[in-house]
Order: sequence, then C-alpha cells, then structure tokens
Amino acid sequence: MTATILYEGNFRCNARHVQSNIVIESDAPTDNRGKGERFSPTDLVCTALATCMITTMAMKATDMGIELKDTKVDVKKHMASDPRRISQIDVAVSFPKNLTINEKEKIILQRTGDNCPVIKSLHPDVIINATYTW
Repeated sequence: MTATILYEGNFRCNARHVQSNIVIESDAPTDNRGKGERFSPTDLVCTALATCMITTMAMKATDMGIELKDTKVDVKKHMASDPRRISQIDVAVSFPKNLTINEKEKIILQRTGDNCPVIKSLHPDVIINATYTW
C-alpha cells in the first residue's frame, strides 16, 4: 500500500504515506468550493510532475558526476472546464548559476526530465510546457 487517505469533511483530506508516516493535507481550491488553504488534488498532480522531473534529472546527473543541488523548479497549473480537468502544466527548471556543464549533458538532462514517469502517466491531452534555464 502506498498511502491511506482520511476524508475529514469540508472537502479536506489527510493522506498518510505508509512507509514514512508523513502526512500531506489537501483542500479543494477556492474556485471549486474549497478554502484553498492546502494543496488541491490537482495541485498535487502538478507538483508530482515537477518533483518527478527534477528527481529523475538528479539521478541521471549523479550518474554523470553532476550535482544539481539548489536547482529551482516552478510549476503552474492551468484548468479547463466541461469536464473540469488540468489542461496545461508549465514547468520552469532553473539551474544554479555556478553549474557548468556542456551542451551534450544539458540535452541528456532535459530529455531525462521530459521523460519522467509522471509525464508518461499523464493523459496525452494535458499540455506540458517545460523550460530549462541554465
């Protein structure tokens, strides 16, 4: 089992990661009857994408002898309606200014990020705009 979710009422959930016992709380967004005081489920999907991209890139970078510590990733969600869904996710990866790698290494890392497991798990109708700033 990966997680156990408890619905608390008022459109809020607590998701407990079974292995670590860490809890993530969710709330419905303000544009859909929630208070927006926690990540919404669709926020978590977008956050999962961004963290998956940088994690898989960091794994590949480590294998290449490159350290990606202090890389920043910003993610923005775009929603559509009828049916309500994530229509687009913008991911902006900004590498530390002191990172010195060649063009081939940059291409390898970008391809790794662009092919992470979460990207491969999203519906093909979801537009993914990933930018990499070196």
